Amino acid sequence: MSRKYFGTDGIRGRANGVITPELALKVGQAAGLLFQRGDHRHRVVIGKDTRLSGYMIETALIAGFTSVGMDVLQLGPMPTPAVAMLTRSMRADLGVMISASHNPFEDNGIKLFGPDGFKLNDDVERAIEALIDGEMHKRLSGSRDLGRAKRIESVHARYIEFAKRSLPRNVTLDGLRIVVDCANGAAYRVAPETLWELGAEVIAIGVEPDGFNINQDVGSTAPAALAAKVRELRADIGIALDGDADRVLIVDEKGQSVDGDQLMAVVARSWKEDDRLTQPGLVATIMSNLGLERYLGGIGLSLARTAVGDRYVLEHMREHGYNLGGEQSGHIIMSDYATTGDGLVAALQLLSVVKRSDRPVSEVCHCFDPLPQILRNVRYRAGEPLRADSVVSAIAQARERLGNDGRLVIRASGTEPVIRVMAEGDDRALVSEVVDTVVDAVAKAAA
Repeated sequence: MSRKYFGTDGIRGRANGVITPELALKVGQAAGLLFQRGDHRHRVVIGKDTRLSGYMIETALIAGFTSVGMDVLQLGPMPTPAVAMLTRSMRADLGVMISASHNPFEDNGIKLFGPDGFKLNDDVERAIEALIDGEMHKRLSGSRDLGRAKRIESVHARYIEFAKRSLPRNVTLDGLRIVVDCANGAAYRVAPETLWELGAEVIAIGVEPDGFNINQDVGSTAPAALAAKVRELRADIGIALDGDADRVLIVDEKGQSVDGDQLMAVVARSWKEDDRLTQPGLVATIMSNLGLERYLGGIGLSLARTAVGDRYVLEHMREHGYNLGGEQSGHIIMSDYATTGDGLVAALQLLSVVKRSDRPVSEVCHCFDPLPQILRNVRYRAGEPLRADSVVSAIAQARERLGNDGRLVIRASGTEPVIRVMAEGDDRALVSEVVDTVVDAVAKAAA
C-alpha cells in the first residue's frame, strides 16, 4: 500500500507548495491525536533547521498540536539527532523535526519521532495519513483542554553534553586543528562549541544562516569550500555536516573527501578491536561500495545490506541486534548513543580513533580502495519503464557480464521521477559499458 504524504524520510517538498500551513496544521492534529495514549498531560517537542519557511511550518504545527490538547516545547534550530534525543530525555510523547536535510532552502519537510526517539514505521505513518484525510474537527479539544506552547532555552547545552558523553572522559581533542562546516544549518551553534569544549582548535564555516543559504555551496553535499579551507589553514581534518546534521563527510589533511563507507570501516575496525560490536559486522545499503564489503570480510566482519534510506538500515539493526550501520552518503548510526544518524557523534568517534592512533587522517581513513562505481540517473515522465521487456533483458545481460566480480543496482527514486542505475566492479571500462547499456534501454522505454 503506497503512502500519500510520507516518503522515505518523513514528508518533504517545496515549502508553501507541497509543505503548506494547511498540511502542517493537519499533520499536527493527526499525529497529536494518534499519540495521545493515557491520561497524562501530553507533550511534543519541535525542532527545526534554519530555513525561512521553518517559521511558517512551526507555527502551523503548534496550532495543530495545541488544538488537540498537546503541549508544545519549542527547541528552535537544532540537529535532527538532538530532537530525537530530547524527545526521550524530556519524556515527550512525540518529536518533530522541520527540515529538508540536504535539499536547497526552497524545500522543507516534517520528520516525526515516537516517544522512544525512533522514526515512525510505515504503519504508523499510514495511520497518520488516514487521519489527515479524515474528519478531525469533531475530535478537537474543548476550550479548557487546549495545549500550551513554551520555548525551551537550555537545549543547546543539553545536546552538547550528550555529544561529549559519547567519548570517554579521558579523550580530548587537544592538539587538533579542525575546520567544521555546518552548512549554515541546524548545527551552526552546537557543533563548533562541542569541538571547542573538547579541546580542539576550531575554525567554523557555514555558521551564518540567513534563512536562504542553508546547504548553499557549503556542507556535506558541497565539500569544496571545506577542502580549500583545510588546505589553506593546514588543518588536521575537516568535518562537513548537512543542513540538519544527521550526516557527515570528512576531509583529510590533504583536502581529499572521505565518504561514509570509509568512516564505517574505520569505526568497525576500532570497535572490533575494543570488543564493542554487538554483532560481527555492520549494516549498510545496496549503494555501499563492494570494496567495503571485501575489506570487512578481510577482518572477519560481515556486511548486511538494506534498501536505500537510513530508516531501513536502522530497522535491520534493531531487528538483528547490530549497533553500527549507515550509508555511503554519511548517515552513520551508532545505536549505543543515538536512535538516528548523528553527524557530530560520528565525527567524534572518528576523531577518537585519530587521537589514539597518532596518525594523519589520510592514513586512518584509507581502509580500502573503492571499486570503480558509476551512478547515472534517467528521468521519466510517467509509466513504469523498469517493467519494459527491453529493460528487463538489458538488466539481465548486464548482470551476466559483471558476474560475481561486480554489482548492478537499479532502483526508482523515492522522491522524484528518476531511475537510478549504479554498477561497480574491478574493470572500470566494463562497468561504464554496462551502465551505458542499461541507461540507454531505460531512456528508450521512458520515451
